[in-house]
Amino acid sequence: MIVNYGEKGWEIITQRAHGIVAAQIGFHWKFSDRPRNWVEIILAIAEHDDAENELDGENLLTDAGGPLNYDMKTFNLEHCRKLASLTVVKSRMIALLTSLHMEFLYAGAKGSKTSAKKFLAEQKKLRSKWMKELRISEAELLKIYNLLECCDALSLLICKGEFQDGQRSIEISTGPDNKTYQLKKVNDQTLTVHPWPFSVPSIDISFESRNMTNIQFSSSAQFRKLFMETAVTEKTWKLARASTKSSKTKALTKVNNK
Repeated sequence: MIVNYGEKGWEIITQRAHGIVAAQIGFHWKFSDRPRNWVEIILAIAEHDDAENELDGENLLTDAGGPLNYDMKTFNLEHCRKLASLTVVKSRMIALLTSLHMEFLYAGAKGSKTSAKKFLAEQKKLRSKWMKELRISEAELLKIYNLLECCDALSLLICKGEFQDGQRSIEISTGPDNKTYQLKKVNDQTLTVHPWPFSVPSIDISFESRNMTNIQFSSSAQFRKLFMETAVTEKTWKLARASTKSSKTKALTKVNNK
């Protein structure tokens, strides 16, 4: 789960809600970058971490009693095996992309366990097998994965509210076209991405969150109970293409003022 701390307590966004945001982003990606098996790609973007339902776990809290943020977790072999199993029975393409994402998350982790290295080695062999069966090159697969990773990274920035002040840009990731994308907050309701990678001039993004006022929880069971009792809040953002006319006007004004 994504945990944001604010003045009134904790804002909690589940991994699956974050996946929906990533899918909303991917669904509108420009047509020239859409690969074959497009429906499977969107499903992979939406479900790349669906093996875990946070509320099923028994390790939901930090040592201080606060909610455990997703990036505080380390490699979990059982979770990764479950995720690999769920994806391969759905589609080899989805399994390929999910496998690459696990490689991205855990290959460079400090103090990687032997179990992690062994699991990732197994996944690498499976990816080679699936790529031959699907007749997809490593370059083509990486291009598709970059699309997933870019949607995932943008979704995380939106869900975490990580925007720069003063309309300064923050890097998202490298997309399938090998371009580096930047995110900028225009106002309290609107964000923009540069260069604009979507097939439409604007996208309405929405996701569910819960605002929990308890600062500490005595147990995972208590957190789970209060989480289910907390009202759902729907958050919305608009992703909109920056106005070219406006940019030209600003540039002209700057020249005239010299």
